[in-house]
This record gives sequence, structure tokens and C-alpha cells, in this order.
Amino acid sequence: MELRRGAIAWVAVALLSACAGSGGAGGPAPNLEDEAQDLLVRYLQIDTTNPPGNEIRGAEFFRELFLAEGIEVQVFESEPGRGNVVARLRGDGSRPAVVLMHHLDVVPADARYWSHDPFSGDVADGYVWGRGALDTKALGIVHAAAMIDLARRGAPLAADLVFLGVADEEAGGALGAGFMVEEHFELFRGAGLVLNEGGAMQADAEGRVLFYGVEAAQKVPFWMRLTATGTPGHGSMPRSDSAANRLVAALSRVAAWRTPLRVLPPVQRFFADTAHLAPPAQRGALADLRSALADPRFAAAFTANLRTNAMVRNTISLTALEGSNKTNVISPTASAELDVRLLPDEDPERFLAELRRVIDDDSIEIETLLSFPPATSPTEGPLFEALVELAAHHHPAALVTTPMAVGFTDCHFFREREIPCYGFAPFAVTDDDMSRFHGNDERLSVENIRSGARFTVELLERLAGATPAKEAR
Repeated sequence: MELRRGAIAWVAVALLSACAGSGGAGGPAPNLEDEAQDLLVRYLQIDTTNPPGNEIRGAEFFRELFLAEGIEVQVFESEPGRGNVVARLRGDGSRPAVVLMHHLDVVPADARYWSHDPFSGDVADGYVWGRGALDTKALGIVHAAAMIDLARRGAPLAADLVFLGVADEEAGGALGAGFMVEEHFELFRGAGLVLNEGGAMQADAEGRVLFYGVEAAQKVPFWMRLTATGTPGHGSMPRSDSAANRLVAALSRVAAWRTPLRVLPPVQRFFADTAHLAPPAQRGALADLRSALADPRFAAAFTANLRTNAMVRNTISLTALEGSNKTNVISPTASAELDVRLLPDEDPERFLAELRRVIDDDSIEIETLLSFPPATSPTEGPLFEALVELAAHHHPAALVTTPMAVGFTDCHFFREREIPCYGFAPFAVTDDDMSRFHGNDERLSVENIRSGARFTVELLERLAGATPAKEAR
């Protein structure tokens, strides 16, 4: 995922092989866990680094997997090599379809800094290692393994289950979920919900699950490029009006800008839900975060944490700079790219007007690189009911809550079409796990992939109306 971790500064967490036979009706196949682990290893060995993507390799992997099970499947290319895959396990249509989405692409990985080759799928020390293990190939595998298990058992379904593997999420999703929603929306029309990345079972350092975090709202990207112009010349004769000087002056004002603090209802709810996990001295403040942030001392401590700071304000990160390509040449232009993330209720035009005021230089051009409408999903309904039931069985001390994601996922493409989309992966992840997103030594524990496959079967039985599997309870 582009970025996926609900976190809280005050707690201990910051937030099949295709040849297997049928397991028979009445429960998951006995080899479900083995198959899920084997499939993840094989999937991680497929290099779908974006750029360039080559997601067609991952799409064909799933096409062959589903064809071997007699499950209808199609592959769609948005551009040559940029594959997307859709498989459907049909129910009786008495309930709306459930879409199971993950992205096939992964971010680059430099093998020099990994303990195991990032495309080896090595199983060692109780983990499966590889780029995409967390983001999000394991999610795709448990979705596929659960669908195959239900198909093999002939489990009665009231709703269609639609598997969706998409390209290009790591670069914005235009060639993946965006393409599928724009060009093939008939495959998803009338769906009741989409399950995607963006949430998980948050665990402490000892592995105890504290809460199930379901992403129902996320910040909105508003990426932009600032371009300054000035008089060019020779580097030996400095010019105060150079493009680089003008740009640096503007950027210094932007860097000094402290955007206002605002606590949206989902954030207020999340910290209130999890306040009991904090040290006693902070519990009262977190129970009413909006009021607590009025205290400058508390606000300073709370916003010192990068993630919690991002949950309560619009943020700006300077991520790219470009000027002259030669040391002794004063370039006529200089540019910078800003990664702006807006709170879901923010008006982009209002924010842009305020940014222009802060820059205080009308000669600097501002170009929007990426922007899409804010969209959220309801925080009640069948998914939450199912997760509350499953949490009570598997992790009785854990609650189900809705941290706001400070990054973005492909969910917005469906939310904009009024189909609820939620981020939730059935894996118990710790701070250490989450630090490996987009980093070195990405991995997922063997226990997580095995238990995640079992959990997904149970969840889909509830969402799609199948008969619950006694062995899974």
C-alpha cells in the first residue's frame, strides 16, 4: 500500500499448491494453511516492481490458480504488461457481492540491504520473506485461498465473491483499480462492500492483539509542483533573483508553516476507543482528544509523534528538488514537489489559497500533480458485525475500531462510486512489522499467513452467507 498503519503514540503499538484435493464439506480443507503458505512463497518470487510493473505476471499466476479450481477468471490489460485479474465464485444472488481487492505491484527493493533476497520467498526464522509480503501479496493469497476452500467444499453462498488483483497501486492506481472501475464497472456494480488493505489486527511487542483496526477513512493526496523562474547566468556571478533563490525562499516559508490542528469524528472515536491501552496519565486526555489538544503542552507532545501529528492536521512534505544540471550554471527554472495530505473534510481550493498566501510570491507557479475527491465508508454494517463476532472468539480482549489512514489506498475509486470499501488484513502486526512497509526485510510470520487464511474463510462465510465451518470456530 502506498502507506498503511493506524498508530497511537501513547500505546505500545504505533499502529495452495493447486494440486491439493478437496477437504470435504463442513470446514476448511485440512491443508488450507499449507497451501496458503506455499502460494505466498510462489507469489513473492514473481517480480512485479513498479516501475515498470509487469503485473501481468501476477495476474497470470492467479488466472492459472483459479482455472485449475474451475473458478471463472479473466485478465485485463490496461496497457501492455499492466495486468489486472478478476475471479468470481457465484452465490445465489440474495445478498450483494463482496469484492476482495489487493494490488499486484510492489515498490522497488535493493537486495544489498536485505537479509534475504527480496524476490526469493524464503521461509526462515518463522517468517516468509519478500517484497510484498505485507504490501499486499499475503492479503491477495488469503483472499484466493479462502475462495478456493469455499469452492472445493461447495459451501452455500448467498453473495458472489469477486477476487480483484490490480496493477499500479503504488503509482496512484490509474492503470489498476482506476482502470477497472472506469472501463469494467459492470463487474462490480451493486457490490455490497470491498475488502482491501489499510487496516489490520494491531498487536503489541509480545504479539497480543489489542484491536482490530478497520480503515474507513483516509487522508487525501494533493500532490503539487512549485516552479520558480529567474534570470539565468554563470555560477561565478551570483544573482539574488535566481530561480533557485526564489524557490528556496518560498520553501522556507512553507516549511515553517504550522497548519491548524483539527480532530475529525473518526479520529476522536479511535483515540477514545483505545485510551484504555495508554499509560494512566494519558487516558483522560485521549478519551477526549479534541479538548486535550487545546492544551499547548499536550498538543506539543502529541504532535511530536509523526504519525499522530498527521492524523490531526493537513501535512506537507518536501520530497523532490530540481534545478540546474551543472554546478556552474544558474538555471532559469527551479522546481520542488510537495506531498500534501489533506484531512478528508478539507476543501482543496481553500487549502491552495492558504498555501499561496504562505508562499507569498505570485511568480511561483503551482501545478497539481495528483488529487481526488475525499470519500469515506460507513463505520457500521455487516463487516463490523462479523469482525466483532470473530474478535470475541479469537481475541476476546480486542475491540474493533476505525483508525484514519494517513496514506491512501485504492479504496477511493470504489467509494467515489458509492460502494463501501474497507481496509482490513487478518494479520496480527507489531511495530516492527509495520516499520518494514516499503523498507528493507519486509516479511510476514508463517503463523500470520496460516491463521490469516483460516480467519478469512470464517469472515467470508459471514459476509457471503455461507454455512459457518465448525472446525474454524
